[in-house]
Amino acid sequence: MRRLQFLAAFLLALGALSPPMVAAQLRPDYYKNICPNLESVVRGSVRRSMAQSPAAAPATLRLFFHDCAVKGCDASIMIMNPNGDDEWRNPDDQTLKPEGFYTVISAKAAVDSDPQCRNKVSCADILALAARDSVFLSGGPDYQVELGRYDGRVSTRASVVLPHGTFNLDQLNGFFSSLGLSQTDMIALSGGHTLGAASCGFFQYRVGTDPAMDPAFAAQLRGSCPGFAFLDSTPLRFDNVYYRDLRGGKGLLGSDQALYTDARSRGTVERYAADQGAFFRDFAAAMTRLGRVGVRTAADGEIRRDCRFPN
Repeated sequence: MRRLQFLAAFLLALGALSPPMVAAQLRPDYYKNICPNLESVVRGSVRRSMAQSPAAAPATLRLFFHDCAVKGCDASIMIMNPNGDDEWRNPDDQTLKPEGFYTVISAKAAVDSDPQCRNKVSCADILALAARDSVFLSGGPDYQVELGRYDGRVSTRASVVLPHGTFNLDQLNGFFSSLGLSQTDMIALSGGHTLGAASCGFFQYRVGTDPAMDPAFAAQLRGSCPGFAFLDSTPLRFDNVYYRDLRGGKGLLGSDQALYTDARSRGTVERYAADQGAFFRDFAAAMTRLGRVGVRTAADGEIRRDCRFPN
């Protein structure tokens, strides 16, 4: 409860911002004549956020996934309802870090500081760009982001359904299939766990009981609780070490290690572990497909003036 109150106070204290546009098919040059410096402004802002906190990059990337995977890529994850009935107050979203929200809100403020861009760029598009820049500035691929999303107006706690760290391959495939994504997309997106950490409650049940976990790794994790552990052995760098760790039984979450223990997905893990370029290409393609989920237009969305509240 104390963490929940802190996050609420944190978001409310960040200050107000602003957003209209014409419905259009997603395309990389959507803002070419609307806000021509958009990408450089967002990247500069993300760079500053990452300099302030090492949690900014993984938190922003995770925020993008939690947004798109629930109601589509409409920044509804950022809405704060006065009655407390919103996505980020669902238990499955309580692990989202304030640094992700801060990174997007700071980027929105930077964009709106340009009179030509003010109130013309959606929070959903800024979130998509910030997620890409978090990856690139951490050493990952620099890929084109399709733009032209509108923001949603509705966010409810009950709408949140997300994969859990205990999921097996069938459960993971079932969830990602519901988003129109393939097993390869799922394995590539799981590589986002090359950044960041997880708290003890997400992996402690496996320590000393899961035969798929390397014994030396298990012994190391015993000293992490209470507390957290990193999701791979290079937690601040976007690389393919996540997959190499899975080969050695060093996947932190059960859902991570399942990608290697299950023969149906092991080949893809092996490929990414051996070829970082292949992982980067597939990750960029999967992020692009994820970014198309549930996209809103002017007919059913808006461009929020403040990412935290519907207009």
